[in-house]
Amino acid sequence: MVDADQTFVIVGGGLAGAKAAETLRAEGFSGRVILICDERDHPYERPALSKGYLLGKQERDSVFVHEPAWYARHDIELHLGETVAAVDRAAKTVRFGEDGTVVRYDKLLLATGAEPRRLDVPGTDLAGVHHLRRLAHAERLKGVLAALGRDNGHLVIAGAGWIGLEVAAAAREYGAEVTVVEPAPTPLHGVLGPELGGLFAELHHEHGVRLRFGVRLTEIVGQDGVVLAARTDDGEEHPAHAVLAAIGAAPRTALAEAAGLELADRAHGGGVAVDARLRTSDPDIHAAGDVAAFPHPLFGDRLRVEHWANALNGGPAAARAMLGQDVTYDRVPYFFSDQYDLGMEYSGWAPPGSYDQVVIRGNAGKREFIAFWVKDGRVLAGMNVNVWDVTEPVQRLIRSKARVDPEALADPQTPLDTLVP
Repeated sequence: MVDADQTFVIVGGGLAGAKAAETLRAEGFSGRVILICDERDHPYERPALSKGYLLGKQERDSVFVHEPAWYARHDIELHLGETVAAVDRAAKTVRFGEDGTVVRYDKLLLATGAEPRRLDVPGTDLAGVHHLRRLAHAERLKGVLAALGRDNGHLVIAGAGWIGLEVAAAAREYGAEVTVVEPAPTPLHGVLGPELGGLFAELHHEHGVRLRFGVRLTEIVGQDGVVLAARTDDGEEHPAHAVLAAIGAAPRTALAEAAGLELADRAHGGGVAVDARLRTSDPDIHAAGDVAAFPHPLFGDRLRVEHWANALNGGPAAARAMLGQDVTYDRVPYFFSDQYDLGMEYSGWAPPGSYDQVVIRGNAGKREFIAFWVKDGRVLAGMNVNVWDVTEPVQRLIRSKARVDPEALADPQTPLDTLVP
């Protein structure tokens, strides 16, 4: 039974944490809600950092989850620029890192997110080496891309994942020269596999991006703190006035690990292990968003999902579970990307090796199609490229686990809804 004397603490001021706080109030919780954010900016959404905001097409205020006054209006105690140094599970307290303040909790939500993986090569301390995770990073990078565009400067990007490719597209729109270095044989190899990764290679090649696959960055060369070039393990030296490290993100699990909570293994992406209600190994502590590794009943495996929709939906699900509601977190993973004139949405989960066939519906050559990753006749994932309003039927198809005729799946004249029993 939840009562007004209880205190719920949320560690992490991203989308998951902010939406959890919102849900607690929307569900009628009248107790104390404390939201702790280690950034000085109010909670914001991250997709625009590599898309509209980076391109100057979205205003800064548009990225915030709520207007600043919303938190006081809903009696949310928001601590900006604060960190949590430790969680004492026996005492049920969190200790602030700055002044040592100790706060007791009845329920605790860890929404600590992830942080960019760092390049482990000489030269990463140069001023022209960038990461993109926070609003401050995007503000800085936006200025860098504009300057590179004005001066015909060169940007080298380590990593051809979603962040790397979106920044490459933004940099080309600013007029910068771009080289992307990726050890895998295609972009997005770990997500889309070789069948669709090549499509994104063609897209960026057409827009003048230099793509170097099968190689790794080994050194960033500079002088007087300024980046001059980037070297790769094939012996090449690439001109560079700035370098972006876009080699993935690691879940921020240090707080959970120090508290003795169970962690997921690396094979499942690491993170804090939670159950279907997003509870950790301590029933009074939940986790949501990028840091949470949850068992997905649909895919029969533990997943850790780093995308916007997981934070948007996971935060509220955790909040309801903290209130004692019957929650099963089984959302189909979803993400989207915009690069040049290509827009796409992806639903499902189909890492390389998990599927035996990719079925294309539409015209891949014109980049207007839906791709389906299929295993034993069942759809595991679907990606619509420049085809819209199909996410719901694609997700219903995935959830149904129905065996589908590949010819019908590939036929644009066969409505997707008719393929679901």
